Amino acid sequence: MDYQTITYTLTDGVALITMNRADKMNALTTQMRAEIAHAVTTGGKEGRVVVLTGAGRAFCSGQDLGDRATAASVDLERTLRDEYQPMLRAIVDCPVPTVAAVNGAAAGAGANLALACDVVFAAESAYFMQAFARIGLIPDAGGTYVLPRTMGTAKAMGAALFADKISARQADDWGMIWQAVADADFDAHWREKAAHLANGPTAAYRAAKEVIRGSWNNSLEDQLTLEAQEQGKCGKSRDFKEGVLAFTEKRKPTYEGR
Repeated sequence: MDYQTITYTLTDGVALITMNRADKMNALTTQMRAEIAHAVTTGGKEGRVVVLTGAGRAFCSGQDLGDRATAASVDLERTLRDEYQPMLRAIVDCPVPTVAAVNGAAAGAGANLALACDVVFAAESAYFMQAFARIGLIPDAGGTYVLPRTMGTAKAMGAALFADKISARQADDWGMIWQAVADADFDAHWREKAAHLANGPTAAYRAAKEVIRGSWNNSLEDQLTLEAQEQGKCGKSRDFKEGVLAFTEKRKPTYEGR
């Protein structure tokens, strides 16, 4: 695909996707959603970690309300089903870790795009906002699923009804994201963490993603069974042998690429 609204680079196992409409605060269009879905799928095949970030002062301000391709139809159900869901599924189903590096404002669908990733780092000056109620809508792009599971029902309800800004520090304190980072350290920090994941046990990461996400639908007994099955597979891997050997030899392990 010839990307027009994003950039995609692959360096040392890190597939970096940058939403590249800085003049529009990286607002999502029909084309951008398709390009993100394609790039995440590509990164999941080529890389060992996928990072999503934004160009300029924003991560993503949500739906571009001036996007003619979307405005041509007011069928939001179709837009969510045919355009948002493939993008979100690409992120959630990605076989390698996905990281959101939230460099600035993440509003509406942009906030929930970030929260779909496995790990979210946010600059302290960044914020999250479920802006939907301001235009008579409910949180979408997976927001009604992920918010109560990360920050609890009470906070999720308040975020949806009041549409207030949630600072990166608040999001960190509430368990909504993994980590808020001082602006001065933000770029170096997420790059260091992405490199760590790119050099880690990719197969074990994939299993951890599947087991943790699957836990919401399982009883304790089912989850313990699934956990044992996946751990059994990991225990037979070359990565496990290498990890134990490196530990005993007091050196850094060298894990397989996939």
